[in-house]
Amino acid sequence: MRSIYKTLSNILKFALLSSLLFLLPGFAQTFPNKSITLITPFPAGGSTDIIARAIANQLTKQLGQSVIVDNRPGAGGNIGSDVVAKAAPDGYTLLILSSSIHSIGAALNKKVPFDYDKDFTPIIHVASAPNIFLVTKQIPVTNLKEFIDYSKARPNTLNYSSAGTGTIMHLTGEYFDAQTGVLMQHIPYKGSSLSMPDLISGKVHVLFDSIVSGLPHVRDGKLSILAVTSKKRSPLIPDVPTLMEIGKPYGLSNFVSEVIWGIDGPKNLPPEIVTKLNTEINKALQSKEVLQEFANFGADPGGGTPKFFENLILNDRAQWAKIIKEQNIIAD
Repeated sequence: MRSIYKTLSNILKFALLSSLLFLLPGFAQTFPNKSITLITPFPAGGSTDIIARAIANQLTKQLGQSVIVDNRPGAGGNIGSDVVAKAAPDGYTLLILSSSIHSIGAALNKKVPFDYDKDFTPIIHVASAPNIFLVTKQIPVTNLKEFIDYSKARPNTLNYSSAGTGTIMHLTGEYFDAQTGVLMQHIPYKGSSLSMPDLISGKVHVLFDSIVSGLPHVRDGKLSILAVTSKKRSPLIPDVPTLMEIGKPYGLSNFVSEVIWGIDGPKNLPPEIVTKLNTEINKALQSKEVLQEFANFGADPGGGTPKFFENLILNDRAQWAKIIKEQNIIAD
């Protein structure tokens, strides 16, 4: 009889605990019960912003709560990242990050007010896309050979822009210079979209931009594209060669630079919330709307578990860390 009472007591305790957890505002059963803010650490119009808005729009439909994109540009993505690092771990403030932040940024050991690993909770890999080698039409080049010949005849005259010091655009330019012997000056902006008017006008000469944000300007006839920086040609622009294909004479036979995007939350994000967000974003990445929007810009949808995304970032970081060390690149 005593064992029966003990069993009933345990059942009642479990039921009471479950009820209390269910009533907690942030617990998974009631999450989300208000709008979610997706911090985007680069300006509106850039590749990260485009990816963020596609995901936010679909999640809004699925969750029945608004997912609001909040652009917080500056410091190579670190200003927006810091907002999320210091946010409450309730799932209502998230970060869409790119390779520039948690891969290259961490490898450069920047002095930042947060820890790239300890202060964030990985949630999901969202997308990947190659960079494209964009050149202003204000210089007379139409292919890689012409560009390298033109550049070497004018050392330290041409320049390239980026979304900030230490971003993947910056490191891609540094790596290109080191491999080819070209000498270009780096001009950092707070985001790639902010440098576009200067690239089109000729004030800036080169940008290694994501295909997501750069390709529309090529289609509009405003910029020239010399190559893609992925291992294989993009199905979106199958006539454009990879640097690996055409760059062997210039030391570019192994040149690869791709952007990875994903979503993190603050540290100590409850596992139930992580699972909920991961499940919903995986679902969003398979929706017709998101797949079509990604395809329009040449981005490949991601997905998978939080652990998969964590490992993906760590492997990407190792690749860039090797390049940073070999080229002796130091953050400002």
